[in-house]
Amino acid sequence: MTPTRPRRGLTSVAVAGVAAIGLAACSGGGAPSKDSGGSGGGGAGDNSGYTLAMVTHETPGDTFWDKIKAGANQAAKNTGVTLKYSNDPEASKQATLIQNAVDSKVDGIATTLATPAALTGAVKSATAAKIPVVAFNAGIDQYQQVGALMYFGSDESLAGESAGKRIAKAGGKNVLCVIHQAGSVALEARCAGVKKGIPATSNVQVNGADDSSVVQSLQAKLAQDKSIDWIVTLGAPIALDTMKAIDQAGSSAKLATFDLNIDAAQAIKDGKIAFSVDQQPYLQGYLAIESLYLLKKNGNDIGGGKPVLTGPSFVDSENIDVILPFAKNNTR
Repeated sequence: MTPTRPRRGLTSVAVAGVAAIGLAACSGGGAPSKDSGGSGGGGAGDNSGYTLAMVTHETPGDTFWDKIKAGANQAAKNTGVTLKYSNDPEASKQATLIQNAVDSKVDGIATTLATPAALTGAVKSATAAKIPVVAFNAGIDQYQQVGALMYFGSDESLAGESAGKRIAKAGGKNVLCVIHQAGSVALEARCAGVKKGIPATSNVQVNGADDSSVVQSLQAKLAQDKSIDWIVTLGAPIALDTMKAIDQAGSSAKLATFDLNIDAAQAIKDGKIAFSVDQQPYLQGYLAIESLYLLKKNGNDIGGGKPVLTGPSFVDSENIDVILPFAKNNTR
């Protein structure tokens, strides 16, 4: 049996000027989970003295978030920021963590907006307290209405549509798009984008927190519908489960995924995954913290009111040899 492992729930206008911010490679693992009061960074770089909170919808155990935290920790180290990281996949609990950050009087908050309606009250509480908020990773279409000043991430609709067009060019006709966290606006946007590229796209909901359940659900779906010729997963760990489902169902369906981890990158190298749509999570974590630092220090606004895109960036057999070392070093 495949072991149970929690997962992620997991991305307009391209903006110039991000190149001015240098990225330093970092292989660190990240800050503690939950609202533990743990901190990263501080004591180096500018010694700014700012305390910044990062609040996400991470499900503990998902390797995707290691890259987010590695980028955020590097930015905190570079700028002398004290970084307080907390997370909860339940929307109401994430809202509580944002409110906790407000109550502790942090200097700024970076948050994901996978469920923007549930987080609006907490974000507006921050802005009312004159605590700046930036969004990243999820909520590109909602961040301004919620009250966030900047956004760093991929345009998920564009990413999905680009993936669909790529699959159509490869001859795909019947696509299954796998949603592994109910209610995530980013995941729904990805599948809707794929459908724009290939109208014959259907969605399937799986329990992304349980490997064996994912494998069983997809194996049954593939056995039921032999015409499925492509599967698109929305997270690297789900792609690895899907590889097992394809094998067990004796399916010839090809596999594409969003996001990368080291195992998915190796699977691209081995020809088991056709391509990945990478949103560069390290960059998202880095820019979210760096932007708050620059806002507090200089009053800088990155993006001029528009989202700053970190993707989509495609990884396939043509560039995997370049990307694989970065995936191994946790810096993509």
